[in-house]
Amino acid sequence: MLFGAAAPLSDVVTGLEKLGTLLFRFDRLEKHAAMIKEKVALVTGGSRGIGRAICIELAESGFAVLINYNEDLEAAEQTRQHVEKAGAPADVCQADVSATSHRDLLVSYTMERFGRVDLLVNCAGIGPKVRKDILETDEESFDHILKTNLYAPYFLTQRVAREMIELIQSKAIPGAAIVNISSIRSYTAAGNYGEYCISKAGVSMVTKLFAVRLAQYGINVYEISPGIIETDMTSAESVRDYYNKKMANGMTPINRWGKANEVAKAVGSIARGDFPFSTGAVFHVDGGWHLREL
Repeated sequence: MLFGAAAPLSDVVTGLEKLGTLLFRFDRLEKHAAMIKEKVALVTGGSRGIGRAICIELAESGFAVLINYNEDLEAAEQTRQHVEKAGAPADVCQADVSATSHRDLLVSYTMERFGRVDLLVNCAGIGPKVRKDILETDEESFDHILKTNLYAPYFLTQRVAREMIELIQSKAIPGAAIVNISSIRSYTAAGNYGEYCISKAGVSMVTKLFAVRLAQYGINVYEISPGIIETDMTSAESVRDYYNKKMANGMTPINRWGKANEVAKAVGSIARGDFPFSTGAVFHVDGGWHLREL
């Protein structure tokens, strides 16, 4: 009798510990029982632009994809159609990754829907509503940008990594990977884009920190640093004119606009396990912008 009236307190404690262990194992079995056979990628900001291209690339590489979006359900559904057309399972989940409760919901939904997560791609990112000189940048804009561009990948990586570690230690999956999408702005100063530059510089360090911390579990962490890419964020006429003028004067060795699918190909290569002896590495998809030339 486990909890009889005459049972010693030590027996009761032991019994509770055994019950807790059984409940924990049952909970993991419940998750694993619903586990799909395909590897699963959780992609934030997956509804359009670079995020959509990544979702499609991963689908073509055999991954099931959980497409996170914040506001545009129609765009997210379009991405889902592309993924399913490639023959991969897909679902969408609305979540503002800058909010703790939304991040928890996103991860919980991924596990409930697919039973596993093998790859996290932190792609969601925003720019300031108004570009201001750094002498005029207000705290509201600074906080807004860092919440989405830096807090979110840091704490979502933390949250997903815990799930990955449990899955790996229970031998449900052999290993996992995390990819952070940064920017050439992580090391290229722009006096009217300060909060964005700082947020992306932070992402570079997030990659290094988690690469060191998670390697022991078989989780590799990578950074993709895109250059000037044709996306919604660069579609404004003023932005295009700005960069077109720079390219006319020879901005990069590969002197043209990059495409979202070119960034996605780098993610796909990592996802397929082409770099098993690399972690903390930076993949420059920038036409050679990172090179210094005298």
